[in-house]
Amino acid sequence: MQNTNILISGASIAGPALAYWLRKNGFTPTVVERAPALRPGGQAVDLRGAGRTVVERMSLMDDVRAVALDQRGLAYVDGTGHIKARLGADAFGGEGIVSEIEVLRGDLAAVLHRASLPGTEYLFDDTITGIDQDDDGVTVTFEKAAPRRFGLVIGADGLHSAVRSLAFGPEADSVRPIGCYTAWFTAPADIDLDGWYLMHNAPGGLVASARPGRLPHEIKAGLSFRSEPITYDRRDIAQQRDIVARRLAGVGWETPRLLAAMREAPDFAFDSMGQVHLDRWSAGRVVLLGDAGYCPSPLTGLGTSLALVGAYVLAGELAASDGDHRAAFARYEQVMRPYVTEGQKLPPGGVSGYAPQGRFEIRIRTASMNWMTRWPLRPLIAAQFAKAGNIALPDYGQRVGI
Repeated sequence: MQNTNILISGASIAGPALAYWLRKNGFTPTVVERAPALRPGGQAVDLRGAGRTVVERMSLMDDVRAVALDQRGLAYVDGTGHIKARLGADAFGGEGIVSEIEVLRGDLAAVLHRASLPGTEYLFDDTITGIDQDDDGVTVTFEKAAPRRFGLVIGADGLHSAVRSLAFGPEADSVRPIGCYTAWFTAPADIDLDGWYLMHNAPGGLVASARPGRLPHEIKAGLSFRSEPITYDRRDIAQQRDIVARRLAGVGWETPRLLAAMREAPDFAFDSMGQVHLDRWSAGRVVLLGDAGYCPSPLTGLGTSLALVGAYVLAGELAASDGDHRAAFARYEQVMRPYVTEGQKLPPGGVSGYAPQGRFEIRIRTASMNWMTRWPLRPLIAAQFAKAGNIALPDYGQRVGI
């Protein structure tokens, strides 16, 4: 078998999932991650459609359900906290806006990380700084570790992928902003959610939200605003907190409480929403996976499914081709491209459905929630959620340990 020594950049969802499948096939995966350890917390991610099938094939569904969130569904609230519309988690067969199985990104990453051991080497607190390909492999330089040789390099390092920048060119050439920024963080459980994921919209494309955490003393908060691209230091957390505080100043409901909690949150994260579009996902011995190659944006609810399915297909095709990366990468794109194309289509309304600009738009969007399970909206919304399962997963048989 060729190219058995494989480097994966990124230890969130796609990276450890790929390491699991590669290890099952006799490959030797190494995962490098910029963070000093697995990143805890993070936003809730949906496990739906083909992504759920992949987890079942990994025999990890019980582990995932053990850390899943207990939520009643999504509800929109006005400035005084009164619920104006709601959609239960059981809507659309458990595959609605809030799906039947939702889990914090950090908890899912931890489950996948454990499953990838033993047999996977992890290099934390480091990142790739150089990729030099030749006919026999790739020489990789790191920020801290000594240079090493690998057969293949896989970028599973998210929207701001270092691997993509090194092998495919500047981020601006592939990332398309959709005009929204979001901060995610953990806050004390001093807001009565009654099990609901509560969301409040204010004019100007402003959004404040809070949902139950997995632990009883915490909630998971989100603060978003519509904006054209802004310039900020991605490593300056204080600056990012100031940006969010200025944008959300004066918003009602529990926003002042959430802004205060944001200042103290140890897991604060801030980023733009965007999509990644590339004509090809491979360049020689380098290939992209998940958000690094085809981020659909959080608005679709399909990022986790695309990452899990992509990891399964990429590993399966590498095994089926005995490590021949040219054949495997071509088949990976052939199988995944239609699924990704559909998965990247934004839901009706796009970013305006999530963060309406004006009071009238907010009223219309809120009213639409009450009609989602009725004609004529139901078939449109159901089609969006059904995309998660719109792929015939190949059966790689014993090659991937099924």
